Amino acid sequence: MGRVSSDCFDTAPAPLRVADAVALIRTRLPVLAGIETVPLAGADGRILAEDLIAPLDLPPFDNAAVDGYAFRAADLASGADSLPLGGRVPAGHAPAETGMGRAVRIFTGAPMPPGTDTVAMQEDVRIDGDAVRLPAGLAPGANRRRAGEDIARGSRAIPAGIRLGPRHLALAAALGRADLRLRAPLRVALFSTGDELTPPGEPLPPAGIHDANRPMLAALLRRLGADPHDLGILRDVPGQVRDRLAAAAAEHDLILTSGGVSVGEEDHVRAAVETSGSLTLWRLAIKPGRPVALGTVAGTPFIGLPGNPAAAYVTAIAVLKPLVLHLSGTKDTTLALTVCSGFALQKRAGRREYLRVCLRPGEAGMPEAVLVPGGALTGLSASDGLVELAEDLTAIRVGDALPYRPHGDLG
Repeated sequence: MGRVSSDCFDTAPAPLRVADAVALIRTRLPVLAGIETVPLAGADGRILAEDLIAPLDLPPFDNAAVDGYAFRAADLASGADSLPLGGRVPAGHAPAETGMGRAVRIFTGAPMPPGTDTVAMQEDVRIDGDAVRLPAGLAPGANRRRAGEDIARGSRAIPAGIRLGPRHLALAAALGRADLRLRAPLRVALFSTGDELTPPGEPLPPAGIHDANRPMLAALLRRLGADPHDLGILRDVPGQVRDRLAAAAAEHDLILTSGGVSVGEEDHVRAAVETSGSLTLWRLAIKPGRPVALGTVAGTPFIGLPGNPAAAYVTAIAVLKPLVLHLSGTKDTTLALTVCSGFALQKRAGRREYLRVCLRPGEAGMPEAVLVPGGALTGLSASDGLVELAEDLTAIRVGDALPYRPHGDLG
C-alpha cells in the first residue's frame, strides 16, 4: 500500500470552493492503486495502468474493404475498360499469385494480391466471358485498406488511465492482447459514525435511526471501481474511534467516514485523525454538505463526509468521486449535460449548490428540469439527477440553461 506525507495538505482557513478542493487532491496526492495483470475477459470497467502500445499494424496487411475485384489501376491507364479474370482470394487466405494484368476475385478483409492497389465493387462490374468489365473513373486505391491504416505498429493504442469499456477491449483483442496491466481496485475502509445509528435490519432503539450512508457509499465506491470494506459503525468513544481508524489505515488505501467531522462536542473523528496523522477541515463552500474533512491517518489518505445522507451523497459526487478516481490512476471525464430550468429561485452567493430535479420534455428539444419535492432522502430517491448552481450565481429564472448531472454518471 502507498503512503502519503502527513503534511500533504495545508489547513484551509476559509470555506474552499469545490473546484479548488478537487485541484488540491490532484496536485497533492499520488496514485495509490497497485498494478496487476488481468485477462482481457476481466478487464471491462477497469483502469489501464500502462499505455497499450500496438505490437503490430492494424490492419496487418493491405486488404479489400468490399467484395469485388482487385486490380492494378495502371493496367487501365491505356483506356482499356476490362481485364482478364484470374484468381480468387477469400478472407483468411493468402493470395496464391500476383494480380498484375488481371482482375482477381476478392472478398472483404482478404489480403490484396501482390501488384494490385484498387478494388471494384462486385455490383459495379460485369463479367464478359473470361474478362471483367470495370467501372470508369475509379480512383487508384479505391476500396483498399492499407496496412497500419487504423493504427501503426509502435503507436499508442490506448493511453494509461483510461477506464476500459467494450470498445477498448475490441481494440486490445484486435492487437492480439490476451491480458492487460491494470490498476488494482482501491481498497477503501468504510465507516459510519455516531451512537444514534443502527444497521438496517436490526430493531431501532429509542432515539435511534438506521444507517443509510454505508449502503449508499459502498454502492458508489463499487461503481467507481473501488473495493469497499464495510467496517461498521464508529461509536462516540474517542479511544475506540482512534484505534479503529489506525487499524484500518494499516490495511487500506483510503479511509472514508461519514459524520463526526464537524466541531461539536460529540464529533470525535476529527480529534482521532489528528492524533495519528493530520486533518484539514474543509468548510467546503457547498450546499448541502459543508463539513468535509481531508487528511491522513498513519500515512493513509482520509476523507470524512457529513452525516446527513443527502449531504453525504452530494459531497460524494463533488469530492469523493474525484478523490477515488485520482487515487485509482484515472480522472473524472464525465461532462455535465445542459438542461432548461423549469423553476425560478434566489440563491446565496459563495456556495455551489446541488438541487434534486426530474426531467420532462422541454421546448426546442432541450429537457426541462423541475424541482423534486419531499424530504432529503425521498426527494433524492425520486429524482433523476442534480442541477449544479455555480458559486457566483444568485438568481435562476425559468428558461435558464443549467448544468445537470444524472445519477447514472456516478459510475
